[in-house]
Amino acid sequence: MTIATSTKSQLNWVHILFFCSLHVGALFALLPGNFNWQAVGVCLFLYWFTGCLGITLGFHRLITHRSFQTPKWVEYFLAFCGTLTCQGGPIAWVGMHRMHHLHSDKEQDPHDSNKGFWWSHIIWMFYQSPAFAEVPRFTKDIGDDPVYQFLEKNMIAIQVALGLSLMAIGGWSFVVWGVFVRLVMVWHFTWFVNSATHKFGYKTYEVDDHSTNCWWVALLTYGEGWHNNHHAFQYSARHGLEWWEIDFTWMTIQVLETLGLATNVKLAPKERVAIGSIK
Repeated sequence: MTIATSTKSQLNWVHILFFCSLHVGALFALLPGNFNWQAVGVCLFLYWFTGCLGITLGFHRLITHRSFQTPKWVEYFLAFCGTLTCQGGPIAWVGMHRMHHLHSDKEQDPHDSNKGFWWSHIIWMFYQSPAFAEVPRFTKDIGDDPVYQFLEKNMIAIQVALGLSLMAIGGWSFVVWGVFVRLVMVWHFTWFVNSATHKFGYKTYEVDDHSTNCWWVALLTYGEGWHNNHHAFQYSARHGLEWWEIDFTWMTIQVLETLGLATNVKLAPKERVAIGSIK
């Protein structure tokens, strides 16, 4: 059985209007009255909280690839952090990413980079991709979990609750920077992994796609930019395999391991890393 292809079809106006409205909201940060360093600090903290802990550590390395194990409460907490990025709920995110790895840079890849930089970066989400219907088949391990179902169904409500909390703490500037600016940042930085790291950078390993290692994407995404390494060893909790390939998410996993909160940590075989190829 094969998944439906991600060819252009009917426009998804819900996605289009959602993305446009959040980008417009981020522009309010340009107004002098909405700028203060506390609000910027909230933005940066929440970018780490939702982007690093939520997407790269939680959605990606833990839930999608099971690169390590944690107590269930830690897993749920990281899934909650990832839900705060509004990149879809954890079930949809994990399902689409597993499809990407199965069909990377092929017609059935939802964000096939052969269709161009902007397609793989954002435009693929502007259409009613048939691939979304295949998500349940790729998420049988989490699809029936009531916590994941709650996060999936209440992504917007959770974001609104965060916005109201920020408004109560610091006013409108905290909402502009902590919600709108932060969401646009985490969106585009995450999307660079789909677009830039299939176009720019270097390849250490021969893999059956266009994945590359891109240092600046790695810096923006806490280590996700070492994408060629990741596609070569999808199960590895460590993506930066050379000493100069800084991987902050891997450092976070090491901290969790020290605290006894990360076990069964999977790594790429050292002998394969040393020769720079996979067999």
